[in-house]
Amino acid sequence: MGKFFSFGVAPNEKCLFLCNLIFLFTLYLLVVFILLFLNWIVLSGKFDAFHLGLGVVSCVVVTWLSQDLLFYDRKMGFVERTRQVFAFLRYIPWIIWEVVKANLHVLKLATTSKGYEEISPRVVTFKTILKTDFAKFVLANSITLTPGTITMLIRGKVFHVHTMSQFLEDDLLTGSIEKKVAEVFEPDVLP
Repeated sequence: MGKFFSFGVAPNEKCLFLCNLIFLFTLYLLVVFILLFLNWIVLSGKFDAFHLGLGVVSCVVVTWLSQDLLFYDRKMGFVERTRQVFAFLRYIPWIIWEVVKANLHVLKLATTSKGYEEISPRVVTFKTILKTDFAKFVLANSITLTPGTITMLIRGKVFHVHTMSQFLEDDLLTGSIEKKVAEVFEPDVLP
């Protein structure tokens, strides 16, 4: 029958390969849509046709626009993906605790005279060990989520972060947030 294209693949094998790719991509989009729609249902708390219809339309649009945002590396296997999900679930309570600690510190800065004396705004620059844009994105948002710090700029591996006090700068430079993000998304960069 001969070979098909220059790949050296028979026509039936090529068709099967393309069909599998289309099926996996469609399955991926369906999983993303279902995850988004479940979040919509839980967070909206409205179960009438109008609100569910808005949810479907919104989730379809967001699924289409952000196809490669969730689960960016699709070559990752099921076991590794499951490890990543559970690592992220452990990360959530940790970052919540960091936000609470930073809130208490900013409250002290705002309400006490000693705190007022501690206020010394500055821009801190540090280099990250993270490689992927998505991990850097999570790190930048985690830093900004923590009160008293704002990620201003990322250039390659260099982060520029505004902090309100020496305490917040020291906490940032320990690299604890970066290590936690690396544990979830890039465990191979950790020493």
